[in-house]
Amino acid sequence: MGNEAPVALRYPWKTPPEGAQAIEVAPGILWFRLPLPMKLDHVNVYALDEGDSWSIIDTGFASGKTKKVWKQIMDGPLQGKPISRVIVTHHHPDHIGLAGWFQTEHGAELVTTRTAWLTARMLTLDTEDTPNPETLAFYRSAGMDRAIYDKRAAERPFNFSDIVAPLPLGYTRIQQGDMIEIGGRIWDVHMGNGHAPEHATFWSRDDNLVIAGDQILPSISPNVGVYATEPMADPIGEWLEACERLAPLGGDDHLVLGGHKLPFTGLSSRMRQLIDNHHGALKRLLAYIDDPKAAGDVFAPLFKRKIGETEYGLALVEAFAHLSHLHQTGLANRTQRDDGAWLFQRKG
Repeated sequence: MGNEAPVALRYPWKTPPEGAQAIEVAPGILWFRLPLPMKLDHVNVYALDEGDSWSIIDTGFASGKTKKVWKQIMDGPLQGKPISRVIVTHHHPDHIGLAGWFQTEHGAELVTTRTAWLTARMLTLDTEDTPNPETLAFYRSAGMDRAIYDKRAAERPFNFSDIVAPLPLGYTRIQQGDMIEIGGRIWDVHMGNGHAPEHATFWSRDDNLVIAGDQILPSISPNVGVYATEPMADPIGEWLEACERLAPLGGDDHLVLGGHKLPFTGLSSRMRQLIDNHHGALKRLLAYIDDPKAAGDVFAPLFKRKIGETEYGLALVEAFAHLSHLHQTGLANRTQRDDGAWLFQRKG
């Protein structure tokens, strides 16, 4: 790209679809928006016309409200044709939530990555009424605010199965380097990482389309966090590697169909922004930890905005991920406080 000026992101549709309304974003590709009961209040899903049926990309939460919208979609814009295939970009509940329902109730084939399927199926089978000791220990290791910790320790924890339908045995695997035909187009499969392990993205060979899930979003950066399941993971390193690897594939004329916000063009510029934003956050964080800090202490320099209780959990795991990346790349030391919290301090 040399010294060329970055191309501004452009949004061909200023207003998203509502309810069961569809917007045709390319021939044979319909965009729908499903509701989520959280601050990020929606997820985008896509239907691709197979002639006598539809393939859909991602599903929304498993809830009565979402099922009702899907039934309206199937009777309306999908013209009563069956959904023969559900393609899931990654294992998060807003993307895989109703995949099992489409399999059992509608006979659809599930297509996703091995990591997404195994992780989602494992989590749907792991239901708990009280927080497990490993999760509480992880909260303490991250320096969670005491009042929030005490509240969470006394509550029934979030369970994946609350909003993800049971996944029956059987799925079709996709992996890095695959080609897949969807909606009359040939797509190359390229894996992202960081936000979710083995996150599938799809790049059309027939036109300038990318189905990106949450790996590439236009106006927000997806959450990249560490969890009790793998406390020494380095999702920030994985995120940066994936962004650097995917960046050369995209041109500014690509239309990116993401899992949230609006479809956009200007992909090359956005990839550079995503990479630079995380490097900038790491630089700010490193300057802030001249004195030892836990993850719960570094929200101000990392996020540059006030974090409320509803966002606190996601902010904490992302802050821990950034600090751990600095430690694992040799830029920071860590020591453990008497209460179990890891304190990170810049080397030298």
